[in-house]
Amino acid sequence: RDWNEKLLQDACRLLSGEMDLSPSAPGGMVDFRRTLTLSFFFKFYLTVLQKLSKSGTKTTCEPVPSNYVSATELFHKDPIANAQLFQEVPKGQAVEDMVGRPLVHVSAAKQASGEAVYCDDIPHYENELYLTLVTSTKAHAKILSVDASEAQSVPGFVCFVSAKDVPGSNITGIANDETVFAKDVVTCVGHIIGAVLADTQEHSRRAAKAVKIKYEELKPIVTIQEAIEKQSFFKDIKRIKKGDVKKGFEESDHILEGEMYLGGQEHFYLETHCTLAVPKGEDGEMELFVSTQNPMKTQEFAANALGVPSNRVVVRVKRMGGGFGGKETRSTILTSVVAVAAFKTGRAVRCMLDRDEDMLISGGRHPFLGRYKVGFMKNGKVKSLEVSYYSNGGNSADLSHGVMDRALLHLDNSYNIPNVSSMGIVCKTNLPSNTAFRGFGGPQGMMIAECWMSDVARKCGLPPEEVRKLNLYHEGDTTHFNQKLEGFTLRRCWDECLSSSSYHARKKLIEEFNKQNRWKKRGMSIIPTKFGISFTVPFLNQAGALVHVYTDGSVLLTHGGTEMGQGLHTKMIQVASRALGVPTSKIYISETSTNTVPNTSPTAASVSADINGMAVHNACQTILKRLEPIKQSNPKGSWEDWIKTAYESCVSLSATGFYRIPDVGYNFEKNEGKPFSYFSYGVACSEVEIDCLTGDHKNIRTDIVMDVGTSLNPAIDIGQIEGAFVQGIGLFTMEELRYSPEGNLYTRGPGMYKIPAFGDIPTEFYVSLLRDCPNSKAVYSSKAVGEPPLFLSASVFYAIKDAIYSARKDSGLTEEFRLDSPATPERIRNACVDIFTKLCPSAEPGTFKPWCVRV
Repeated sequence: RDWNEKLLQDACRLLSGEMDLSPSAPGGMVDFRRTLTLSFFFKFYLTVLQKLSKSGTKTTCEPVPSNYVSATELFHKDPIANAQLFQEVPKGQAVEDMVGRPLVHVSAAKQASGEAVYCDDIPHYENELYLTLVTSTKAHAKILSVDASEAQSVPGFVCFVSAKDVPGSNITGIANDETVFAKDVVTCVGHIIGAVLADTQEHSRRAAKAVKIKYEELKPIVTIQEAIEKQSFFKDIKRIKKGDVKKGFEESDHILEGEMYLGGQEHFYLETHCTLAVPKGEDGEMELFVSTQNPMKTQEFAANALGVPSNRVVVRVKRMGGGFGGKETRSTILTSVVAVAAFKTGRAVRCMLDRDEDMLISGGRHPFLGRYKVGFMKNGKVKSLEVSYYSNGGNSADLSHGVMDRALLHLDNSYNIPNVSSMGIVCKTNLPSNTAFRGFGGPQGMMIAECWMSDVARKCGLPPEEVRKLNLYHEGDTTHFNQKLEGFTLRRCWDECLSSSSYHARKKLIEEFNKQNRWKKRGMSIIPTKFGISFTVPFLNQAGALVHVYTDGSVLLTHGGTEMGQGLHTKMIQVASRALGVPTSKIYISETSTNTVPNTSPTAASVSADINGMAVHNACQTILKRLEPIKQSNPKGSWEDWIKTAYESCVSLSATGFYRIPDVGYNFEKNEGKPFSYFSYGVACSEVEIDCLTGDHKNIRTDIVMDVGTSLNPAIDIGQIEGAFVQGIGLFTMEELRYSPEGNLYTRGPGMYKIPAFGDIPTEFYVSLLRDCPNSKAVYSSKAVGEPPLFLSASVFYAIKDAIYSARKDSGLTEEFRLDSPATPERIRNACVDIFTKLCPSAEPGTFKPWCVRV
């Protein structure tokens, strides 16, 4: 046969018939897999055609059309380029004053060489036991019996622990709606029923597998959709209303309705949950070494389970191998179990979860469903917005209400909407409880705002960057929650990002590229962000510090924050160094512990440097005040001289410090008060290229301009911005948790769950810190940086959507379309509708049982 269009059509028709897949096929993605077969055949067809037309032999085949050539090319990796721009410290700043300098992370060398000590690196105690959890395999069921008799025959087996062994209370959790061990009913796959103790990890794992559990299954609720149908919600539905929405819609030229779904995200910290419990043998004392962001709750929950006061339990945290919010509350489910086991046996007990256990048990970011109705003028100005958010909270309340509060407080992203009516509902389902995750609902709230904003721009036929800029807040505007915006630097970030990214020139090049290529498309998008800084629970905005100065002049510093790699300890050393006027080499932070600084707030909400920094500063001032007379009598003396004199004059060289953020607190009922101390701002512009046949994409370039006030440490702040952005790329384009209709998690490791790798970082990556924008609200004019930059990666998502529009236009489709997050190759390919997708029609929903469901 001749190698021509006719052959291609016949082959594709035959292939689509032969390569049929049952809609319930394991692995899911049925339409994608079928379409991919045809797409790859088409690439093969073009490659052969190209070779035939180049070979010079007398063939009847027509040459490959020029705009088809790129379909046969693989993505090639361009040379990498990046730059980080920050402001130098002011002229005249003392050489030993390290604030504002790019000081390297104090444990960087230890971490890079593997010498840093993590929880599981602590040497083994004598007679130490290893614990392995026994968890539910059903999403919702009654427990009929638990039989550990077979486990007893495993060598090294010591005992089985369950609810009956808890000496104190089995009730636990942030809202007291959880148990240390499940007793009669399990409410998710991975629910902890018991634990096996043995002399080694290997033995305890074998024994745990031998524990037999009989269930009577009950019907689970797995998805947001099922929860809405069955009205399975956690009580306390929050609303924020401003202006007159009805009137706003009446005055609008156009009204759009739509919805968007955002998938969850696994924390995937490098170090999984880990606890080592050491009973002290008297008065119920116990020492806990834990990988946690929340020593206070860890102490409180463990003491509660052991039935002892908190003063008998010491929690010690040297560092974590990553937290991201996953260790703010969920680390306690393991710690309490390990503490109970140590109490029962009187021996040290250790447990570090395997990755598959960790992914199964400890929950992640909340999946969200947003439904919106937006009214706007034909120039793109938004008049009125009605929005409902539904989140999948899992089987307990945990922090889900706080996450929903923050989502509602960020439903505007950076846009001034005169009339707003919103509500947030947390769905109660049979999944492991979802929890805090960097951004804490903010990214979900803002993502849905950007979804309707891009629809508005399409509908008006205007460039999206113009419509976004038109709707941005101005200095002095009030938000939908009635907080006045002061020090609003976002417009500066926006203009700077437009110019540094050469946005308009590159946009023309992209249009040209898209005209010349049918099967590869480029897209670009620029997205702003405004992130509120403070805990939404007012009393958490407090911090303590403890400073000891020893007679040799060295300083031991402790504060309420924990180190999870983010560089908090490094910044605190810089703060203390400036406050005391001593070099950083004299200051050391050993660990965070409940017996040095009590009642600490979790290291979360991006505020840890703000509040602990102020507490450290406060403690240092106390010591300086005591040293004042000594310095006056010996002004030429060294720090060591003054300290020696102070000790010999019986002056105390130890001080506590304390700080609380003033005037924060918000009332949802009245829509008044001030939920945030201030805001961090940023803008990102990203360009991507997609392969319309496979759905693959590559991140070509990203420019970020971020306002972090006067940076305490530009090296660490830029690292946080780059890290958050790449974690966001994972959230919005790669990471997809997949559950069976019965609520069983399939994605339990990196084989099926794709986190960003080096190749996913934009090839050209430019980060710049906004100059001359001191922030009066935080220590040394700095600003919070942990969570705010994460949402900027939405620019990658909307750049992908922009590229898909171009592909759909070539297929004759111009209307708005729905793209849910994450924009995986499957979603990208299915959205690029063409002849091949039409040969693979989807099965009717409801006519088959899917392999996986959208939770």
